[in-house]
Amino acid sequence: MDLVRHLECFVAVAEESHFGRAAARLGMAQPPLSQRIQRLERELGVRLFERTSRQVRLTEAGALLLTRARELLARSEEFLATAHRIRDGETGLLRAALPPDLSGETVAALLADFDRRHDLAAPELELHELSTAQQLARFASRDLDVGLIHHPCDITGLELGPVLRRDLGVLLPPGAPAADLTEVPLASLTGHDLILFPRTDAPALYDDLLTTCARNGYTPPAVRHAQGASFVRGLVLSAGAVALTPRDTVTAPDLVWRSLAGAPLAWRHSVAWPKGRGSTAVTAFADAATHALRGTAGAAPDVPTRPLHLRPASEYWL
Repeated sequence: MDLVRHLECFVAVAEESHFGRAAARLGMAQPPLSQRIQRLERELGVRLFERTSRQVRLTEAGALLLTRARELLARSEEFLATAHRIRDGETGLLRAALPPDLSGETVAALLADFDRRHDLAAPELELHELSTAQQLARFASRDLDVGLIHHPCDITGLELGPVLRRDLGVLLPPGAPAADLTEVPLASLTGHDLILFPRTDAPALYDDLLTTCARNGYTPPAVRHAQGASFVRGLVLSAGAVALTPRDTVTAPDLVWRSLAGAPLAWRHSVAWPKGRGSTAVTAFADAATHALRGTAGAAPDVPTRPLHLRPASEYWL
């Protein structure tokens, strides 16, 4: 028995005190309505109505159950409305991810913008700091709704927001000869070890960066892996290594940041989400991320000259 539908019939008859009017209100014929009331009475084991040729009146049991029936119907409507909002991403939980290389200002601006876009109806945001590889794995396992990824990567099964470019510069120890330059050619970094994120975080991007460095005359003697700002700073100061980073993420006043001549290197980002799951909340997160990157990180729209799909491993390693 469809309890909700039967309760709707019960409430309609009780409020109309007439089967014909209740049937018209419910958009159904009178005989099926009478049959549903009779079945409900059998299921409950009580008579709900006293029927005469002129009117229909609630029994004492019917009057006692009417209030509870209305409460159950209200909860049913609330349940369905909540389910629809969750389906549309307007409430519930949004599982989102950002890469580790964003500045605190960018993260704060993104969250504030996201809250403004949703006003009082904001979903609960479960935000994670995840590399591109980790995000792709969670998309595949359906454990992530939306994330900001680095290109190039495998975007099979994903929809993307606009691609944004953040030019990379070089972080140098104060005494490095290249620190005296306004713009640093990659070839002038020869002899310096290079600090990069672990390759497992974004293999295609890692290889792409090293290939571009090699093509521009810089093949580092060694690649050191680091992510935290303090660890990177320590390696630059003590080991004479250099790091590739956008200007907005530089926080160490005792290091020197310089742009690269010709801007050959960049992070390319876009917000990504599984195909067919671009809910209202996902769209709001994508818009907030795009706005925050452009406003606080100097990101600019980018039209890639090459596909954003995976390519063979870096020439640097061949």
